Amino acid sequence: MNNRIEEIAKENLTPQQAEVFNNILARRGRLLGPYKIWIHSPRLAEGMETVGTFLNKQGSLSEKEVEIGVLLIADHWDADYVRQAHITLGRAAGLKDREIGDILAGKDPKFADPHENGVYQFARSLAGGGKMTDEEFSAVEKVLGREGVAEVLVLLGYYTSVALGMKVHQVPVGTPDPLKL
Repeated sequence: MNNRIEEIAKENLTPQQAEVFNNILARRGRLLGPYKIWIHSPRLAEGMETVGTFLNKQGSLSEKEVEIGVLLIADHWDADYVRQAHITLGRAAGLKDREIGDILAGKDPKFADPHENGVYQFARSLAGGGKMTDEEFSAVEKVLGREGVAEVLVLLGYYTSVALGMKVHQVPVGTPDPLKL
């Protein structure tokens, strides 16, 4: 399997790509894999960087809650690179191996924290493709609020793009951190 990402040498970037590249580098320190895909459409890369930074650093969801959603959506799309990377990040954010294992096995980890559980239940429902009943939505809204509902929706969409991008471009997992259950 060959990595299909077509990296652009810095000297070959268009002026708009170079500006976006430099802005992302200034904020993140490096051009992460998905941005190597998105930089071919610089305005898209810029928008995605804004969304990604918000979700990971400025939103109302905790790091642990973000990782719950990312692991669930990476597993949904069978995106090995993202799944492996976020097993490590999930652990660093405080997820226990049992919780990670349950998420990846499609089992309810039964988070004790109501907000974490709300993120999981909402993300699971959305990734499952079913429609939420009014009662189910009300329960999620009561715990997460409209701000949390909006952020979980965008989190799943953003990481769907990351997962599919890395999967379709056949980015190798690299140094896997397999979950030992």
